[in-house]
Amino acid sequence: MKGGSANALIPFLKRVGFISTEGTPTSLYEQFRNPTQSGMAIAQALRRGYQGFYEVNEYVHDLSDEELKGLIVQVTGLERTDRVTSAIFGTFTALKVLASFDAPGTTERKAEAKERTLDREPTPGSLVSTGLSLSYTINLNLPATTNVEVFNAIFKSLKENLLKDE
Repeated sequence: MKGGSANALIPFLKRVGFISTEGTPTSLYEQFRNPTQSGMAIAQALRRGYQGFYEVNEYVHDLSDEELKGLIVQVTGLERTDRVTSAIFGTFTALKVLASFDAPGTTERKAEAKERTLDREPTPGSLVSTGLSLSYTINLNLPATTNVEVFNAIFKSLKENLLKDE
């Protein structure tokens, strides 16, 4: 690619998995070039490039515009009015239109994975539980300092207060 616009595009294509770290096209890019697989390839690229969003909500691609903007603000810590927030939103929604999240074969692979999981013998500590499961995300804004003791104190406190076995 020639010109200054490629400077921003190349790192993005690497992040979503279309280009390897060496700058060569990947197999995901080859799938994208196949018209019958391009939607599935874009969906996979979105899941990879926006992994943080998918960790918070595995159906981020089904969210309304307002819900998506809220998720972007939540995950990135940016302001809703920030230009970067708008750029992330615009890029994600533009790619989402081209993506096929219910590609042929997806449901079959999900069913196979579920069967493999159900066929395994449960190990202690991996018993299937029913009921409500909760998770939380902590965004930690660390101070700008070169003093390692500050970070040691923060992480020691987190370990003592959040990771203790009860």
